[in-house]
Amino acid sequence: MTLVETLIATGIGTVILTAVMAVSLFSARSFAGLGNYVDLDIKSRQALDLMSQEIRQVDALTSYATNQLVFSGTETNGTAYTLSYTYDPTVQTTNNPTGQTLTRTKTEGGGTASKVLLTGCTYLRFDMFQRSPQTSTYDLYTASSPATCKLIQLTWVCSRDVLRGRFSNTESVQSAKVVIRKQ
Repeated sequence: MTLVETLIATGIGTVILTAVMAVSLFSARSFAGLGNYVDLDIKSRQALDLMSQEIRQVDALTSYATNQLVFSGTETNGTAYTLSYTYDPTVQTTNNPTGQTLTRTKTEGGGTASKVLLTGCTYLRFDMFQRSPQTSTYDLYTASSPATCKLIQLTWVCSRDVLRGRFSNTESVQSAKVVIRKQ
């Protein structure tokens, strides 16, 4: 082989190797983003299922804020309980590893149990509505106090870092309206 042939073969090999590396890197990043998206979606759906099931069964909303709901309820055996959902919007850091979380707390019979339902929530909002719809629309009137609340709207956005702080198709958005059945 001559020097020219060796240089041409090396150049073609380098181009092919660069193309293979680019496709591999793109595929790995896409796979990681897809895996994170599926994981976030599963966790959001599980949290929404649990919350909608529990909110439907409570007796009343006792306290409301855009980042906290407190309910009172009665179990089928007659035991009273308090159920709350609280959103902590502070950003996660090494000093604050529990930031951007949605926490469920249930107090029943003197005991309290807490569980983090969601992590990495960049946005979460609770809204309360009355039972009566607005004229000629499907929208409901906003409740002026927890005593007049019949429906709770839950909305959140969760996201996760992929590859050094870059967000890449890892956002999960959930929104639902849940009716309090016992009111």
